[in-house]
Amino acid sequence: MCDVFAELRWRGLIHQTTDDARLSAMLREKPRAVYCGFDPTADSLHVGHLVALMTLRRFQRCGHRPIAVVGGATGMIGDPSGKSEERNLLSVEVLRANVAGMARQLQRFLDFDGPNAAVLVNNYDWMGRFGYLEFLRDIGKHFPVNVMLSKDSVKARLERSDAGLSYTEFSYMLLQAYDFVYLNEHYGCEVQIGGSDQWGNITAGIDLCRRMRGVQLYGMTCPLLTKADGTKMGKTESGAVWLDPAKTSPYRFYQYWINLADADVGTCLRFFTDLGRDEIEALEARHAQAPDRREAQRTLAAELTRLVHGESGLGAAQRATEVFFGAEIAALGDAQLGEIFADVPSRELPRARLVEGLPIVDALCEAGLSKSKGEARRVITQGGAYLNNRRVTSPDTRLGPADLASESVLVLRTGKKNYALLRFV
Repeated sequence: MCDVFAELRWRGLIHQTTDDARLSAMLREKPRAVYCGFDPTADSLHVGHLVALMTLRRFQRCGHRPIAVVGGATGMIGDPSGKSEERNLLSVEVLRANVAGMARQLQRFLDFDGPNAAVLVNNYDWMGRFGYLEFLRDIGKHFPVNVMLSKDSVKARLERSDAGLSYTEFSYMLLQAYDFVYLNEHYGCEVQIGGSDQWGNITAGIDLCRRMRGVQLYGMTCPLLTKADGTKMGKTESGAVWLDPAKTSPYRFYQYWINLADADVGTCLRFFTDLGRDEIEALEARHAQAPDRREAQRTLAAELTRLVHGESGLGAAQRATEVFFGAEIAALGDAQLGEIFADVPSRELPRARLVEGLPIVDALCEAGLSKSKGEARRVITQGGAYLNNRRVTSPDTRLGPADLASESVLVLRTGKKNYALLRFV
């Protein structure tokens, strides 16, 4: 059994603990059950969840038993931690779909077989049996209101003049605190982890279990995922970077990490890959010598895309990247080309023009890659025109349906990087 506390420490994944020395010692003594909760606010996890997911994964690889809690009950309320206003409440049907989607993704990160098999549970399974009066009588009486009011997540909302805190959200901390009590009683769970914004909820659970059961539990938080400049990581102009390929394709996921700033790549290699310390430090040294090669980013992108999307997803992402940099286009669909060339100018033309036979010089002009037919001829003659990343050898070439790169798209290029698409409808 490896020393998971030391592993997490060198990777920079420990932000706070309830007791460094005791937690470190107990994790070395014997395997422990460790839990982390995930509220089903969407039907997919996103990049922001990766810190907690990979931390649970590291606990398991060091011999401990991870428990992933999908918050079917707490998700009905919404965690006020880090939020400036109350979340919209989701219907039971939407929550069920979200829970199912997240549960499938969790299985890519954790091993659910073997001696320290991971456990996946839904807190609605135990919270759903409580009536309101029963919960207040059996659980609420052990939870002092002054404890709740002292938590930063509550104080921050109460101190705002433009936003209050509903009783519903105020109750969230109590529900999550009881999760820890239940998991300790039924699964022997002794440690809870979460993002640094979960500190108040984690310590509330520890306090509640001490009051109800006389048991000492432990907590640890990980740093939130931010860039070197302090802004949140995992966001793009089009929104969050999701782990569901239907929301963020493997290509876009791969490209997110390829384009990561040099200042952030070392942290992400430590947080998100299974590479060892020596491998990461050697990679960083090579990257410092030749940052233009982006070896660190390419390694990070490959490791993470393989983990999230499998070998097939990684292969598709790498092929798509090669296409963008000039590899011949084959066996791709409209949707894939749309992803690869999302920022490339495009124009729609009637499909009849292709059926009639579209002169390549006309195609280059229609695409905006040449200002005149004469210029188009010169570019082709000089070897600088490409159709679907294959060089065009004759200015008299006429294009037909068989020349399409996908169902309806032609990819045209002049020089090394001047791309344009023609879409035939």
